[in-house]
Amino acid sequence: MPRLLIVVAACLFATSCGKTVADQTSVEPEYELATVDPTTATTRDLPHGSPEEVGMSAERLKKIDDVVQEYVDAGRIHGAVIGIARHDTVVYLEAHGVLDETTRSPMPKDAIFHMASSTKPVLGVAAMMLIEEGLLRPEDLVENYIPEFEGLQVAVAKESANKERKLKSKSKDELKSKSKDELKPKSKDELKSKDEPKKQKIPDYELVDANRPLTVHDLLTHTAGLHTGGIGTAVSKLDRPGASDTLASWIPKVAAGPLDFQPGTRWAYSGTVGLDVVARIIEIVSGTPFNEFVQTRIFDPLDMRDTHWTVPEDKRDRMPVIRNDKGPWIKSPDYFSGSIGLVSTARDYLHFEQMLVNTGTLFGHRLLKPESVAMMSTNHVGNLYNETAKGGAGRGFGYTVGITMDPDQAKDGRTAGAFGWMGAAGTVTWTAPEEDLTVVYMVQGPTELPWKIAELVRDAIVD
Repeated sequence: MPRLLIVVAACLFATSCGKTVADQTSVEPEYELATVDPTTATTRDLPHGSPEEVGMSAERLKKIDDVVQEYVDAGRIHGAVIGIARHDTVVYLEAHGVLDETTRSPMPKDAIFHMASSTKPVLGVAAMMLIEEGLLRPEDLVENYIPEFEGLQVAVAKESANKERKLKSKSKDELKSKSKDELKPKSKDELKSKDEPKKQKIPDYELVDANRPLTVHDLLTHTAGLHTGGIGTAVSKLDRPGASDTLASWIPKVAAGPLDFQPGTRWAYSGTVGLDVVARIIEIVSGTPFNEFVQTRIFDPLDMRDTHWTVPEDKRDRMPVIRNDKGPWIKSPDYFSGSIGLVSTARDYLHFEQMLVNTGTLFGHRLLKPESVAMMSTNHVGNLYNETAKGGAGRGFGYTVGITMDPDQAKDGRTAGAFGWMGAAGTVTWTAPEEDLTVVYMVQGPTELPWKIAELVRDAIVD
């Protein structure tokens, strides 16, 4: 089964103090760690019920069917699976359209989708687990775990301090007009250009020392300036992981190139690099390969049985067929990214989001304390995110997740405090703690449809 090529970009923010790995001491958690033996685990599912049982209108939720069908009929999407849960009860789980446009086979509810950057909140939860256990701190210096990150430099255009901001030849007004750029429908040519990094002309530049070292906080908030598409990215000429690379072999290479800006001064998305550095730190701190850590600490307790980096052969017929698929960005079967690469189902990601809306617990397993979920979903970047094209007015950014701060300004259909993320392939998942609500939208093709669905979901809440 072909796999989708997804290329994204990123950035970060933080404080500067840190400690060496040797200085860190383990803190015993106050509860039993959420690990499950997959050979003895019992399959668990969220209960299903009527919308009226949880204060929602079935008639209003039904409008989702019509809106999605409009996009299918117009050829904007081939198919989608949408899941909605409130008060721990699934009130909507429907498949629309087709799995394969050629065979016209209907989309099944258990279809397996490329998650792309929707992988990132899983990395966020993994990081929060170690932060909670005292094995990792947001203010820790990256160089204390990966020495190659010591003595980083920043690439700065010689002409002016603002030259870097003009590399993409976009005015401030143009950026504002595209504050929801990733939500707009894209042509095939536009999608292709998004997936393939553009070769940009490198202006005259100079290298200056970073004002301070990178921190874990910088990486988790995309304020580090590490491979975010600026001058430093172009100068570094960093290639993608090779066919035999692992996090351990590739991440030290990331430190060779200069940063795109001084740490903590901007928000810019590091789609395929920044959070992979965190994934490598998780391996170092926990002594466990990242994929194994996530499997035993997150996927197994939440019974996310169809969530993988490598899709089992007997499940590949459940994956939507994508035309003109260019293959995966990651070539190595042993490179488990914290940024992209997971595949999953609407059911599985409802479990993940429900755990977050439950402040860290599901099926009797506590993965995080409430205060850890609160830390993850708190705005840590001030106004840096809402000043960007990817963010926009009324939004903030926590640890790997975007946050709706002001619904009137954000105009994304969500309530204040809702948080989540999306993938370049079109998936969007989010949690609204204020309404005890989770929404999972699975598709393979980005449009503005998930924001229309969010509005319909909000309007369906009657109690």
